[in-house]
Amino acid sequence: MNKIKAFLRKVFSVPHVTFPTVNLSLGNIGHKIATMLLWTPRKIGWVLRKIMYGITATPGKVAKSPVQLYRKSKKWRDWILEKIDYLEAESAKWKRTFQILKSPYSLLLKMGFSPQYAIGLIAVGSTAATGAVAAEAMKPPSFAAGDPGIYNAPLDSPIFSAKEFNTLRLDLGTTPIGLVEISDITVGTAYANSALPSGETKPVIVGGLPTVADPAFAETFLEVGHMTVDRWRCDTLTLTNIEAHELIVRDNASDGQSISAVAGTPRDRGISGGNRAEDMLTSGGYYDQVKITAATTNVNGKIDRLILSNLYTKGGACVLDRIKAGTLEVILNEVGLGNGFATKEFTIATSVIYKNFTNEDNVEVSITTAPAVSGPS
Repeated sequence: MNKIKAFLRKVFSVPHVTFPTVNLSLGNIGHKIATMLLWTPRKIGWVLRKIMYGITATPGKVAKSPVQLYRKSKKWRDWILEKIDYLEAESAKWKRTFQILKSPYSLLLKMGFSPQYAIGLIAVGSTAATGAVAAEAMKPPSFAAGDPGIYNAPLDSPIFSAKEFNTLRLDLGTTPIGLVEISDITVGTAYANSALPSGETKPVIVGGLPTVADPAFAETFLEVGHMTVDRWRCDTLTLTNIEAHELIVRDNASDGQSISAVAGTPRDRGISGGNRAEDMLTSGGYYDQVKITAATTNVNGKIDRLILSNLYTKGGACVLDRIKAGTLEVILNEVGLGNGFATKEFTIATSVIYKNFTNEDNVEVSITTAPAVSGPS
């Protein structure tokens, strides 16, 4: 066996191959050519296998590379988005915290304290704190802050306000408004030591105005794309002189009800107007009366979306009158004076006209007048 190996080594050993009869002037070139010619079949097969493997593996690598790249990029993307979401959430929390710390005066007013008591509570002898509170208290009144006054929409500052004037009144004119939202307020005599304005009998009035004794004043309407009246507490709730393409009256409880709306052909509507006014929103507050009216003769007020939610009232009727709406929702309200079902505290008059009417789960139950709650300190 050893002899055979020695023989093969002599035969196939490249370094021992020489060309004695050929004298090439190119030096090592001949040696390299000889080496190439005398490669063993095994080495040639190895080279061919590598070549074939590369040829067959290339399509698979090319096909898999986008998928692998996508999976890796997806992991990085998800990691980055998780960090961004976390930072946004933390940023919002810190922003809210600093706003509360910066404006304790507004926070205490929303909690029901009087301006004087709020200033005294926060100051606690600190000159810096007293100055900050005083600066905030000196800010002009605004609708967004829930300050009483008479506002000409879409202005956020009132055209009239006074210390003794506690009505929230919004007068609509020629400028349409995209959204008006008033929520979480106490009105009329529903809080301690409160009273309706002199000569008034209704804590809430929403709608246009009738023709009055002045012959120069023409009747007006409130035009609304979508109006929602929900979670009111009223002694009585009355709907009159209304046209609604879609009238939804649902889940209301009252100490006597009369729903007598009449079918008709009111058109659907939405309020456009191009460059509409900015949205007007306010939440929280105590008022002797709330009014949303079209107070200019022969000019209808226009709101695309009107939301009046969670109004706690006492002292008279809540009135919706002279309204033209695409959709009017009256839902989840409680109405009553506790005087029995014979008198109808929740009334939808025959002057209310609808194209489509949903009348569901409106029940008569014994409901007394709303108990007064504690007001501003």
